[in-house]
Amino acid sequence: MPLNYSAAYSSRITKRRFKPPSLRRSASSPFASFNQRKPVQRSKTKPETEQQEDFFGEKLDDVGLVSTLPTDVPLRDVVQMVQYANANMFDPLPEGGGFNSTRISEILNFRKSLPITVTVAHVHALSISPTATEREISELMKANILRKVVVPGRGTGGSTVGEGLILINALEEMLNRSDAVDDHLKHKFLDALKAHFAVSAMPPTALSRTEMTSLRRAGFLTSSTQSSNSESWIGSPSSASTSVSTISRAASGSLAAVGGEGAVVEAGATLGLRRENSHGIDASSLQLSLPNMGPYLRLLTQARAHLISLLHGSRFREMPLYLLHERWDGGISNDDPAAQAKKYRGEFAGVLPARTRKWKQLWGLRFEFVLAECVGCGSIELFETGSVGKAVRAL
Repeated sequence: MPLNYSAAYSSRITKRRFKPPSLRRSASSPFASFNQRKPVQRSKTKPETEQQEDFFGEKLDDVGLVSTLPTDVPLRDVVQMVQYANANMFDPLPEGGGFNSTRISEILNFRKSLPITVTVAHVHALSISPTATEREISELMKANILRKVVVPGRGTGGSTVGEGLILINALEEMLNRSDAVDDHLKHKFLDALKAHFAVSAMPPTALSRTEMTSLRRAGFLTSSTQSSNSESWIGSPSSASTSVSTISRAASGSLAAVGGEGAVVEAGATLGLRRENSHGIDASSLQLSLPNMGPYLRLLTQARAHLISLLHGSRFREMPLYLLHERWDGGISNDDPAAQAKKYRGEFAGVLPARTRKWKQLWGLRFEFVLAECVGCGSIELFETGSVGKAVRAL
């Protein structure tokens, strides 16, 4: 056997022949010389953490609906319901919950800034008969004990998020704490509210325009937006600066091509409000409002949506009440003896409350409060199961 014989002469091994660049075929794409890989086929199914959970394998037994939410103390009238809802809106700050001093100050200041009011839907959830409750609300308004606050443009239907109740004593307390309104105007405003208890809008002759402007800046009056939202800005009578002929003759890209500086105001679309006069307000559209009513309504809307989303995570969109309460608190079980023992010893017992959504975004809103809000507005219903106690179902 010759010594110069190697595997290179075998027919089983082939070598790639080298071609000079001048003889190579030009590629149509600059990326044609790169190695191409077949795209990875990803699964279309959701991961296990995002799939709908099935706790009991089948739907819960429905023995009967729960007409009234249980409370700690018996509530006899609407005034007690309003006071109970305001006093039990938030949970106290837990000790050792992972809050620093800055976050504790933010939570307490936010709670203090909210108006002392409660929605009509919440009161209906605590009452036995909605008809009797509405009749009692009307009688309390005639007696100047209760006042209804209507914020247009927030939801639809009779018991919307923007329709609330406030006691006259609480309204006087909020007026006294306000530094933007003088004492004479405070008494005059309360007298006007008591004299016109049957209407939600403030009569134009009750206060002067200067006084209405001061109350509006302080947050006690607001403008109605229902009529202006239904009107079209294009279809409204246009002035000379916003007419089609004037805009078409203007130079492209100039301010006159879009109607000038006051185009929106002249057309009546003043940021969602009605057309205002030279004094700055439209007296015919002013209604009673409360300071910081916007953050209050935004908090209720987010809380309702979060509670319903927890129910939608279940397969049949229903869940036992105790389990829903635990999910609302962020998976922290309050009835677990082992977790309570660790907490008493100062050991770490799961997720800190400061890291849950309840405290990060909802400012420690109580579960029973949000449950009453959702039951009152008709988003969920409570029913007896007979085996695992009360349960909640999303509608």
